[in-house]
Amino acid sequence: QRIRERKLAKFIPWGPASIQVALSKRSPYVESPHRVSGLMVANHTSIASLFSRTVSQYDKLRRREAFLDNYRQTPLFEHDLDEFDDSREVVMSLIDEYRACERPDYIEHGIRESAAAMARS
Repeated sequence: QRIRERKLAKFIPWGPASIQVALSKRSPYVESPHRVSGLMVANHTSIASLFSRTVSQYDKLRRREAFLDNYRQTPLFEHDLDEFDDSREVVMSLIDEYRACERPDYIEHGIRESAAAMARS
């Protein structure tokens, strides 16, 4: 809670502020000058900016048809590059989901998405 109060990290408004960190004695398998070893696994919405940059860079390369010759020589891509385009759409949906997570009304986001999908069907 102190981390949220001191604004050391940005937390989602609709969930608890929690960080999980595991500390253990020095590993017998990895050389290290430190007495303890630590691991932190985090899933946070900041990854959306990395995904956005990646999609932007992909779009620039795709427009220029850069580095695609080797792919077109493989059986999967000999007719078209739909796999790349489909993958881009998956990443865009991840970006949308992470951005929706940052809003206080995220709980309703899934309900709205389901209703919109049902309306299209």
